[in-house]
Amino acid sequence: MLVLQAPESKEADAYRQAIQSHPSLRDRAQLIFAKGAEAVRAIEDAEILVCVKASAELLAAAAKLRWVSFWSAGLDKTITPEIEARDLLITNASGVHGPNIAEHVLAWMVMFTRRMPTFLRAQEAREWKHGQAASMEELTGKTLGIAGFGRIGEALAVRARAFGMRIVASKRDTTSRYDQSIVSDVLYPSAQLPQMLAECDHACIAIPYTRETHHLFDKAMLAHMKPGAFLYNISRGGLVDEPALVAALREGKLGGAGLDVFETEPLPTDSPLWGMENVIITPHVAGLTPHYFTRAAALFAENLERYLAGEPLHNLYDAKRGY
Repeated sequence: MLVLQAPESKEADAYRQAIQSHPSLRDRAQLIFAKGAEAVRAIEDAEILVCVKASAELLAAAAKLRWVSFWSAGLDKTITPEIEARDLLITNASGVHGPNIAEHVLAWMVMFTRRMPTFLRAQEAREWKHGQAASMEELTGKTLGIAGFGRIGEALAVRARAFGMRIVASKRDTTSRYDQSIVSDVLYPSAQLPQMLAECDHACIAIPYTRETHHLFDKAMLAHMKPGAFLYNISRGGLVDEPALVAALREGKLGGAGLDVFETEPLPTDSPLWGMENVIITPHVAGLTPHYFTRAAALFAENLERYLAGEPLHNLYDAKRGY
């Protein structure tokens, strides 16, 4: 199997260690690490490719390829026509950044609730804004809505529970769960997303981006949100109609927004979002964590055992649903 990493990299070491931790794989898995032209030569005999993106040139040389294991979670920019033309098993790394993205969202929630953006601006201006304390709130007793109750949604629910929050969520398949021990107070089917949003003081978007979910959060959907509620997006920018979001924020229909992803990245300097005091912007970094490849490699090793045993793979891509 070919892993598109430099042999001497820390990422390559993560995969070596993951394979070594599984006795059943040590003598059955031959890991080859290569990049660039060396990868094109190495893939000729590879049955499995581990990568973040597979070029057309690489796929053309992969005559024996049967499985592509992507170490990214979202595949909306990764599934190319060349991949679709092949009868390949495709998996992603969904779940590897559940803890860190959940913490990122929780940081936004605490910042807005305790009015930290206001106080940080006051600190820069050397102003004593004690009067702003009157608008501070608590997360205790508030309702958090999670649109997309997958691994990130479950990780967020666990952390929000520690703050005494009520959890409502929506999910395409309400019978499918990753961790049965993590529950919401109410779990809505996706068609009832408007009903869920109407209950929320805080709402997080954690659903995949597909043709069907493009601009799902448009003017009409945002209108269902409780006045003064906060919206957070850590999925894909295309899920939100940005002009509609800007209008809702300007008009005070929403209390604020925490945004890590945008339709155009980097976010253009002339975007009105930059100058809005009720918006916290981060540059698509919520998924970053020093533990990323340790988790991705562990997931791959577990899937490799299933592959060799002829069992169904975790995180298998479904072309019909788009993720």
